[in-house]
Amino acid sequence: MLTLDKIYHAQYVLKGFVRHTDIINSHVLSLITGCDIYLKPENLQRTGSFKVRGAYYKISQLSEEEKAKGVIACSAGNHAQGVAIASKKFGINAKICMPDGAPISKIEATKGYGAEVILVPGVYDDAHNEAEKLKEQYGYTLIHPFDDDDIIAGQGTIGLEIINELPDVDAIVVPVGGGGLIAGVAYAVKSLNPKIRIYGVQSTGAPSMANSVHDGKLETLPSVSTIADGIAVKSPGSLTYELCSKYVDDIVTVTDEQISAAILALIEKQKMIAEGAGAVSLAAVMFNKIPDIKGKKVCCLISGGNIDVNILSRVINRGLLMSGRCTTLTLELVDRPGQLKEVISIIAQSGANVTGVLHERTNEGTDINGCYLKVSLETRNFEHINQIKTMLREHGLKLIEGE
Repeated sequence: MLTLDKIYHAQYVLKGFVRHTDIINSHVLSLITGCDIYLKPENLQRTGSFKVRGAYYKISQLSEEEKAKGVIACSAGNHAQGVAIASKKFGINAKICMPDGAPISKIEATKGYGAEVILVPGVYDDAHNEAEKLKEQYGYTLIHPFDDDDIIAGQGTIGLEIINELPDVDAIVVPVGGGGLIAGVAYAVKSLNPKIRIYGVQSTGAPSMANSVHDGKLETLPSVSTIADGIAVKSPGSLTYELCSKYVDDIVTVTDEQISAAILALIEKQKMIAEGAGAVSLAAVMFNKIPDIKGKKVCCLISGGNIDVNILSRVINRGLLMSGRCTTLTLELVDRPGQLKEVISIIAQSGANVTGVLHERTNEGTDINGCYLKVSLETRNFEHINQIKTMLREHGLKLIEGE
């Protein structure tokens, strides 16, 4: 049974192994969102994620017989690293089933902590099924990533830290995958102060807990698709579902584009790297997904920072597009000398930066003297983009796309 005493015990056990991640007040993000924003940076935790809390506490509570047989886990990456480092600390053999599409950085990091990685075709749920088979076959102890009292208690220590450091917080916003993190945080916080509101955030491409809570029954998605791989879960846990239904005020969803914009905001405004799953909490606040929090003291839990550097540039580009920081304009011109110079001159006057130019002859059926000019730009915001379009039109130039 999950109890407040168990969460306090987890806090005692974790002391000296996990980092106490100090809450950060962000003046810039507060101006952007209209809330008094505080960040709980679990991306700075050991292994780069909150997952080490639950994994370490669970493994610490195993019997000597269970430790001798070894453990098995299933994970998209962060829980894997938590189980691996905790197992190494206790001298336990660990096997981790991971989806074959997991970021290479997370796979290699898990191996680096000493665990054996078994790649399974599919997503997290497929890795879970394989872990269950191996557990039955070899007698390993399964370290579930979320649907376990000890795991939830370990994650709940974050709630104790937030309420201790920020006792007058109005709302806490938490990323949600299978629900272990928000279940622990919500239980701990609501047990101590029921007035504090707890909001969960999922990706629109993987809204399993949101759908389940809103529909009042546990539901499984046929598939999931999101850049937030850490919360790409088809089905939440039965235990976490019950806790969320009882203690969480609401669960909202954000798009991949909104997640990308939040990642970009954390990089630019806070000099902080978050993975997709870690940034959904800020995305929900930035894009007004949560009602009645304007002007309130809001703590966004940044749950992890293990983003694959190979996709970081693509995520940043999405974030730039989402916030109006870059755009591509297509103009139809008469192919004569001086046209390109005129366009570039107008853009220069607007204060935008040209990052790419593509000149194309027109196709069959259009003016024989015509051409298309595609111009990629760095801009300040959507207002700046509209200003550039207006200036181009005022000079008699015809915009084809992005009008």
